Amino acid sequence: MKQDTPRSVSHERNRRALRAALAITLVYLAAEVIGGLLTNSLALLSDAAHMFTDVIALGLALFGVWIAGRPASETKTYGYYRAEILVALMNGLVLWVVVVFILWEAWERLLAPPRVHGGGVLVVAAIGLLVNLAAARLLAGADQHNLSIRGALLHVLSDLLGSLGVLVAAVVILLTGWSRADAVASVVIAALVLFSSWTLIREAVDILMEAVPRHIDLEELRRALEEVSGATEVHDLHVWSLTTGRYALSAHAVVAEGAETDHVLAEMTERLAARFDIHHVTIQLEGRNRRHAEPVH
Repeated sequence: MKQDTPRSVSHERNRRALRAALAITLVYLAAEVIGGLLTNSLALLSDAAHMFTDVIALGLALFGVWIAGRPASETKTYGYYRAEILVALMNGLVLWVVVVFILWEAWERLLAPPRVHGGGVLVVAAIGLLVNLAAARLLAGADQHNLSIRGALLHVLSDLLGSLGVLVAAVVILLTGWSRADAVASVVIAALVLFSSWTLIREAVDILMEAVPRHIDLEELRRALEEVSGATEVHDLHVWSLTTGRYALSAHAVVAEGAETDHVLAEMTERLAARFDIHHVTIQLEGRNRRHAEPVH
């Protein structure tokens, strides 16, 4: 009987959480659009637009989890790990488009505020708050090392805060009659969306550009390798992320004459795994530093 690996169990847990969150988000999206149109609330419609991006984000994350779990092939030797990074980047960019839309509409409503039905807005926003709490709880139980899961959770959390902002705006309108509170709440929602998406996009771009992972000090890593008995120098050192939580390294290591190369390689590999969580390692051992070797004519 084939046993599930920890990674396959994690993938299945992620898929279940995403499917459930997507289902309840779709139901509430329809309710929020109808409520926004009936109450003439930009805050609700803005939140609905953000909720629509939640649907896109959850759908993309579900796709990303599925394709990232596919095995490596002869043409995709690293597998499909980067699929989740592409999904996360797309999610972040979609959020930025939503921000532009919300700010434009909010500006027009600040100049000419329409009548807003505060009671209806209050009811729909309260339901939205509960829906987002349920979706956030589902996603919080999934794998937070997966960037596409984190991207979907960021969407839901920022929408949760958006629903809270709409609730406050509805209370202000009911108590004071100040309709501009609806547009102000929309601006606050836009700011939250922008803030939540920035970190996601930055991390996705870093991985796609094969930047050194933020938790790794490259010079400290180099010293750790050069401290291995028999090693004299490490050069052409590169560290990058295959995907979130999976790191790779390539380097050239100069070893002293007579050093036990198998021991040097084993010790370096062990240090990289234990101290830096790097398990995909390629190290070329050299008897002399080829960077400074005289060219062959």
